[in-house]
Amino acid sequence: MNKWLPFIKSYQSYLRIERGLSANTINNYTLDIEKLCLFLDENQIDISPVKIDSEQIQQFIYHISKAVNARSQARTISGLKSFFSYLIFEDYRKDSPMELIEAPKIGRKLPATLSVQDIDRLIGAIGFGKKDNNEAERNRSMLETLYGCGLRVSELVDLKISDLFFDEGFIRITGKGNKQRFVPIGNHTQKYIELYRVNVRPNLPIQKGHEDTLYLNRRGRKLTRAMVFTIIKKLAEKINLNKSISPHTFRHSFATHLLENGADLRSIQLMLGHESITTTEIYVHLDRKHLAQVINAFHPRK
Repeated sequence: MNKWLPFIKSYQSYLRIERGLSANTINNYTLDIEKLCLFLDENQIDISPVKIDSEQIQQFIYHISKAVNARSQARTISGLKSFFSYLIFEDYRKDSPMELIEAPKIGRKLPATLSVQDIDRLIGAIGFGKKDNNEAERNRSMLETLYGCGLRVSELVDLKISDLFFDEGFIRITGKGNKQRFVPIGNHTQKYIELYRVNVRPNLPIQKGHEDTLYLNRRGRKLTRAMVFTIIKKLAEKINLNKSISPHTFRHSFATHLLENGADLRSIQLMLGHESITTTEIYVHLDRKHLAQVINAFHPRK
């Protein structure tokens, strides 16, 4: 592992500074390399990333294939390919030991989608009228914003008051790689953000450094992503929703409902902050009913 550390640290700096990736993404890339290092240590293979060859990589891939599914294997292979491409880019190596390594074929995995009725039921299950209406008001505002703007959970918890441009009908989002985009926000979602911002947030003991953070916990600090996951999981249990959902389910539902109601993929791509429209095409599943409606509405020989 000691032979690998300087290269890993250099790679992390490259991902952070030159590619502008988030700490979570960098951590995921690093974990892929650390898995390989652990395998080498356990098998007493003392070799640096500059000298390792495809045969040793293949041994590692065979090893993990017995413990993880095809999707996890593909993710690890992708991470290692990125690392060795970086080593070539920096002239540490002339070739990549990953060149002959093929990732397993995986089917397209589409996340669960909520209907508009499901979303109404989840938000309706938020417990108003109890002791802490402040928390209920915040949770309703967060879920309306997740669904109304199609945000990632990290974008939601990082949202700032200074990012709200309600007069113009937009909010400013800082997404992956610190790339900013403006997302339209409807009056319905604005209303619930304002109810929370005006009536609840000023009553919290806002901590230093969080003065501009929109959504706060009861101690006046930024909410964690895990807390948002927990809130949604409890609401799903409360209404006996037989689906495995997460904050990302709201984002997927946002895109799917827009598509089903006639929005074009390019507009959805811009709102979601996808670099490539191919990502949007994969992300938004097209059901047969919608495809039939498109043909009936737009084809000249319908």
